[in-house]
Amino acid sequence: MRLDVSLLPNRRFPRGARLPRVAILGAGFGGLCAAIRLQQAGLTEFTIYEKSDGVGGTWRDNSYPGAGCDVPSHLYSFSFASERNWTRKFARQPEILDYIERITDRYGLRRHLRCNTTVTRLDWSDDDRTWTLTFADGTTAVADVVIAGLGQLNRPAFPDIAGRETFAGTTFHSARWDHDHDLTGERVAVIGSGASAVQFIPEVQRQAGELVVFQRSPNWIMPRNDRAFTDAERRRFATVPGWQRLYRSFIYWTFETRFFALQEGSKAGPIAAKITKDYLRKEVADPELRAKLTPDYPVGCKRILISDDFYRALTQPNVEVVTDRIDRIEADAVVTADGRRREVDTIIYGTGFRSTEFLAPLEVHGRGGVDLHEVWRDGAEAYEGITVSGFPNLFVLYGPNTNLGHNSIIFMLECQVHYVMALLHRMVADGLAAVDVRPEVQASYNAEIQASVKRLVWASDQCSSWYKTDSGKVTNNWPHYTIQYWARTRTPNLDAYEAVA
Repeated sequence: MRLDVSLLPNRRFPRGARLPRVAILGAGFGGLCAAIRLQQAGLTEFTIYEKSDGVGGTWRDNSYPGAGCDVPSHLYSFSFASERNWTRKFARQPEILDYIERITDRYGLRRHLRCNTTVTRLDWSDDDRTWTLTFADGTTAVADVVIAGLGQLNRPAFPDIAGRETFAGTTFHSARWDHDHDLTGERVAVIGSGASAVQFIPEVQRQAGELVVFQRSPNWIMPRNDRAFTDAERRRFATVPGWQRLYRSFIYWTFETRFFALQEGSKAGPIAAKITKDYLRKEVADPELRAKLTPDYPVGCKRILISDDFYRALTQPNVEVVTDRIDRIEADAVVTADGRRREVDTIIYGTGFRSTEFLAPLEVHGRGGVDLHEVWRDGAEAYEGITVSGFPNLFVLYGPNTNLGHNSIIFMLECQVHYVMALLHRMVADGLAAVDVRPEVQASYNAEIQASVKRLVWASDQCSSWYKTDSGKVTNNWPHYTIQYWARTRTPNLDAYEAVA
C-alpha cells in the first residue's frame, strides 16, 4: 500500500475520443481538484463557475482574524501538488488561500474560470441528455456533465432571535467579516462559540474594551500545539527526498486512529474526555467559569475543537461568558431570559452554517423534472456521497455523509474526484451519454450508512449538532475510517449504474 493513500493514478482519455462538456460549480478545493484532474486526463472543455470574485471557496469567505485550519498543513493540501514550504504546523487562512491561488496558476485554470457568476438553476433534458445551467443574470449554458463543488459550509446560519434586525449597531457573521470596522475599545457581543468563534474570540478579546460571549453549549477542546516550523525543518521538507511524503503519511495515520474515539462505548472516548478536561482544568482556574465550559454530552458527538488560546482569552478581565438563553435583541443591547440587558456596540455571529441544506439555494431538476430538494426533504442522500438517483451526470463533491470528524476533507475530495474520473472514462469508452445510479442501489447504500451512524456518538440523543437535520438524521458525516472510503471509491461498481446511450 502507498504511504500516501490518496495518491491515485489519473489516466488520460483516448486520443480522438468524443469527450463531454463539463461544468464545475465552485472554485474551492473540490472544484479545483476536479478541474486539474480533467485537464491532466486531456479533457479541456470545462468551465468553472464561481459566485465570488476569486478562487478559494470557504478560504476566501472565512477571512476573520485568527482563521486557520484544524488539520496540519502538510495533510491539508493536494497529494499531487504538495507544498513543502508551509510556515506553520497548522496553516492560517492567508497561507491556505495563497496555496490555492498558486495551484490555480500552476495548472493554468484561470482561462477556465468565470468569477462573479452564480448558477441559480440546473435542468436535465431527457431528450438531449444534457444539463442547462441558468445564471443569476438570466443567461444560460449547456453541459453534458455537472460537477458540484459547492461544499457544506458556505451559507452562513443566523439564529432565530427576536429583534435581531432591530439592532442599531454593527453586526456581521464571522464568514462575512467586516474588516473595515474597528473593534478597538468597543463593547462586543459574540453569539456562538463553535469552531470559528474559538479562533476569532482571542483576537477580538485583545481589541475590545468589553467582550460578552453568549454560549449555547460548550465544546470539547484540545490543545492545538501549533508553532512555526524552524528553518531547518523547512529545509528538510524541501530537500530530503520522501521526507515530506513520510511526514504527511504520519499525520494521516495518526488522525485516522482518532475514529476510535467516535465509536459508541469505545475505550478511546473516555481517554479523549480526560485529555480535554485536564486541559480545561489547567487553563481555567475559576471553578464557576470551568463549569460553564464543561460539556455534558459525549466527546465527539459534536466537532472536537482545537485551540491554544481560547480558554486563556475567556479568563481575561474584559470577558464575560453568558450561558443564559438570549430572549431578544434590542437596538443597543442583548437581553437574556433572566431580563438582564447587556449594552453592546457590535454583534458578531459565530453561529456556523446551514450545513444540511446541500446545494441550496441552487434549484436542481432531474429526470422528468423532479426537484432534488423535494427528493431530499427528509435529509440528503447520495450513493458514495457523490451521485443521486434521477439526476444523471450530476456529481456532488463533499456531498451527503462525506464530512469528517477525524481527518482531512482534502483526502475525501481526492477520492471523490478519482471516482468521478473513473465513471467519465467508462462513459467515454462505451459511448454513453449519461449514467444514473439505480434507486435500489442508492437506497441500500444509505440504509447501511445510517445503520453505521447509529453506532457512533454523533447519533447520541444527548446532543444536537450541525451534522444532523432537525429530525435527528445525520446527513453530513462519513461513519467509517477514511481508508474504507478510499477503498470504495478506488474502482466504481459499474453495476450500480444505469447506462444511458
